[in-house]
Amino acid sequence: RLVYHLEKEEQMPDGMCIDAEGKLWVACIDGGRVIRIDPETGKRIQTVRLPTPRITSCCFGGKDYSEMYVTSAYDGLDEATLAKEPHAGEIFKITGLGVKGIPQNFYAA
Repeated sequence: RLVYHLEKEEQMPDGMCIDAEGKLWVACIDGGRVIRIDPETGKRIQTVRLPTPRITSCCFGGKDYSEMYVTSAYDGLDEATLAKEPHAGEIFKITGLGVKGIPQNFYAA
């Protein structure tokens, strides 16, 4: 089922994760943001803007899963674009979101 229809400025979804409240966090590649979506209502409930547009993935970490780590891409960008986007390719740590992630599931081999 369709959970959320991305707005034009959000561009295209890439990596995503779930928080402890069951909400979906989506990295918006070429949108420069991570958005939090309530999959029950289909509404965007939070937006975190980042200093580079090519946001590729997000996950929770830290000792209590209260930090979000967000990756970005720089491959395929020419020198002129990289000069305008000096944070492309960096990993960002976001704190103070007011929500925690959940531990990953481990599976036996």
